[in-house]
Amino acid sequence: MSSENRWDHEVATMKPATHTTFAERTGRMLARLWSGFVRLDRNACGWLVAQGLPAGLAKTILWVVKLAVLGVLLYSAFWLGLLLVFAAIAAWVVRNADADESSDDDEPQWRNGLDGYGLYRGEVRIDGGSADDE
Repeated sequence: MSSENRWDHEVATMKPATHTTFAERTGRMLARLWSGFVRLDRNACGWLVAQGLPAGLAKTILWVVKLAVLGVLLYSAFWLGLLLVFAAIAAWVVRNADADESSDDDEPQWRNGLDGYGLYRGEVRIDGGSADDE
């Protein structure tokens, strides 16, 4: 191939940069957060080794600390979830208790009904009058 033919093709142009999506931004943020945690873990392990602990014991201590933190988080989440369940149950009971009290059809009421104005229990007029009395 001659050098002329090598350069006789079209040059591809780059597309304009597209905006990063929310998923990409979130992924990059989580990656930076994770790498920060890994860096802190390495620094803590190095500090423990510098204090004279063997490397294996330093790693074990860090794992125990991580598991303890995870246990505390799960314990807290359990009680928070249980509190939310009880709050939802209490709200449901209060809502249904109000509905039961307001739906007393057993007590007579003076109102306009199918037989005109009178004293009704449910849908039945009980005052002895009739619609023609009006």
